[in-house]
Parts: sequence; structure tokens; C-alpha cells
Amino acid sequence: MTIANDLVLRHDDSGITRLTLNRPEARNALSLEMMRQFMAHLESMAHDPAVRVVILSGNGPAFCAGHDLKELRADGTPGFYAKVFALASRIMLAITEMPRPVIAEVHGIATAAGAQLVATCDLAIAADNARFATPGVNIGLFCSTPMVALSRAVASKHAMEMLLTGDMIGAAEAQRIGLINRAVPEAELAGAALALARKIAAKSVYTLKTGKGAFYRQREMDLKHAYDYAAHIMTENMQAIDAAEGIDAFLQKRQPAWQDC
Repeated sequence: MTIANDLVLRHDDSGITRLTLNRPEARNALSLEMMRQFMAHLESMAHDPAVRVVILSGNGPAFCAGHDLKELRADGTPGFYAKVFALASRIMLAITEMPRPVIAEVHGIATAAGAQLVATCDLAIAADNARFATPGVNIGLFCSTPMVALSRAVASKHAMEMLLTGDMIGAAEAQRIGLINRAVPEAELAGAALALARKIAAKSVYTLKTGKGAFYRQREMDLKHAYDYAAHIMTENMQAIDAAEGIDAFLQKRQPAWQDC
């Protein structure tokens, strides 16, 4: 269940959990309390067997406009700044470490920490009129934490151009550089994200968890260690009940019956 004034809403349906940023009047700017609620949801979902795939969206005219600059300026203390940026970093890590795929469903703008969220999610579907930016440089505040996710999602020169200019880019350019998977007409956005989520949710949860975890861990290794690690993961995966079921189902030309283990 959700409460109308919750800053992050959760809706569960057939293995797909939708988290909705819910500060439409502030273009879903990430206040400290909103991030606390966001983090609580991520923690509660991480090992919930009913959750197979997560969709992250935003209410109102925008996906997420980044951090709440008014709140940051109102407090103005280094301790508060450190608390805000540390919590934001924990959220990004929680999304990456979440043993379920997370899909960003992006409309309107995704700027600064909003673009960071898009870059952090495993997949991203955007409306074809969505726009993206890391505009901190324009106000004297380099987007250093968004840089971490952005530089891992797109090639270095594309990331640097966004970070150094602060310019908005459209959905077509975001797709070209790999920030999003694809752009669709705005009226089709929710349906496209849901269709992708349903396709993934039909897979073995054990296999998805194994694959997502391995993807991010091997990415930080050198080539030899990455192959050694991946071979170990494949060996473990082959011993899983779902691997045996999946292979047998393929050979027998039938649909697999996943046990999620």
C-alpha cells in the first residue's frame, strides 16, 4: 500500500515493482527525506522473493531534476552536504548491488543526480522528448558524483562533453552514446518499460541475480581475472536447479518451469 504524501511510491504487480519518485512540484528533486524513503524501499526489496524486476519512474513533468539545491543552500553546512551526497552514493550502490534488474523509465528531464540515476540503472527506456544533462558546471558545482555513474555508462569523451559543457542532450543522442537503451514516443513509454520488465521477469530470478552480480564485478577486473572469475561463475551456475531445468526444457522443446534456485 502507498500513502498519498509518500515521497517514493511502491506498487507491486506480478513480480514487477514500480518505484515512483513523488515530488512532482519539485521535478522530483532528491531531498534528504526523499532519499531516505528511496533507500528504505531499495533495502526492503533487495531480498524480497516477490520482486523479480524493478521499474524506476517519476511523477509529474520530470523524471528527476537532481539534488534539491534549495535544501542544500538552506542548511549550508559541510556536515549536511556530506550527509546528502553520502546517502545519494549509497542509493546508487544499492541499485547496482540490487539482485534484481532495475529499469529507468524516463520522461521530461533527467539532470545531475537524475542523470546519475539513469546511468546507474541496469537498463533505461526514455520518451523520445526526454532530455538529459549534468549541468553542475553551469552553477559552479561540478557533477562529480554523477560523473562516477556517467563515466561507466558511456565512453569517456561523451561523458566529459556532458560534464564540461552542462548542455542538454535529447533522447536520440542519449541512445546513441549508450546512456539509454532506446527512446519511444511518450505515450508508449510506460508500456515499453512494462513490456521489457515482463520479458525479463519471465526468466529465472537465480539466473538474473547471478548474471547481474557477475556483470558489475567482472567489469572492474583486468581481462585475465575477468575470464577466470566468469568461468568460476559459469561452473557454479551449471550446478543450479534452474540451469538443469532450462537446458532440459530447451532440449525437450518445452517452456521451463523455474524454481528460482
